[in-house]
Amino acid sequence: MLDVAYEAVDDLPPGRLAEITEDRGRIRVRLDKGQPLADVVRQLNIEIEQLMSSGNWFQWWENEVVSRDTPDCSIRIRYVFRDWVTDGVGVAEDRGIVSVYIDPALTVAQFVASMNPATDDFLSGGQWFQLYAGEIIDNGQEPMSQV
Repeated sequence: MLDVAYEAVDDLPPGRLAEITEDRGRIRVRLDKGQPLADVVRQLNIEIEQLMSSGNWFQWWENEVVSRDTPDCSIRIRYVFRDWVTDGVGVAEDRGIVSVYIDPALTVAQFVASMNPATDDFLSGGQWFQLYAGEIIDNGQEPMSQV
């Protein structure tokens, strides 16, 4: 089962606005709640790009496995501000990309509060999986697979 959680924290090292850690089936996204959301999201995009470049994440899209190495569609996640989002966040998924649209008026704590249920809903679609130490981890109820 995949578990992704966002946290608004005040204990990141000085100058560190975002931190993403990954483990088996688990991602923690820790964001500095004392900083402007625009600055935090700028760093979050850098951090998520590093995570996706690890090659451990995949998307099942219309009978195709999309990965970081897919030639015409390298997998990625991007966080962008949009004025038309007026109540939290919106998540859109397409082949190889997830776009998180953010209300620019949010604080970091409000962003986190919106992201957690949006992420749970997004992952419930069952299209993403992690390859961790030879094991495929997804949101299915079956036992994990070995590769």
